Amino acid sequence: MSELRELYQQVILDHNRKPRNFGKLDGANRTAEGYNPLCGDQVRVYLDIEAGVIRDIRFEGSGCAISKAAASMMTASLKGKTIGEADQLFGRFHDMLTAAGNGGAAAELGKLAVFSGVCEFPSRIKCATLPWHTVRAALAGKDEPVSTE
Repeated sequence: MSELRELYQQVILDHNRKPRNFGKLDGANRTAEGYNPLCGDQVRVYLDIEAGVIRDIRFEGSGCAISKAAASMMTASLKGKTIGEADQLFGRFHDMLTAAGNGGAAAELGKLAVFSGVCEFPSRIKCATLPWHTVRAALAGKDEPVSTE
């Protein structure tokens, strides 16, 4: 079990150091920004949606390793998904972090399961879910920034 936890930590640190899909997306037709006042995390997501499918997704921001890695892995997971699939993935991810004893959610998340250990640190859950709440705001076309408070 400790080897698995160490692997998860390495994946999170790798995505923090070399985030995937990082930077502004020119031509984005949906954007949103989010803020976690507790940790100071800030994220802006950019989406290019065509016919209900996320054709491209990128993010910019700063914050702790968990929020940056979550944004990196989220963008990789959502690219090519429909809006409905993105919403379902958000639900499973959120359940994995917030629903007591929901080990089944982690099994359905593939690489995103690396965040399953975050639920042991309740103050860090907002760090991991901030990018997800922000992308949901972009999908819904909300103009006001998302806050974890």
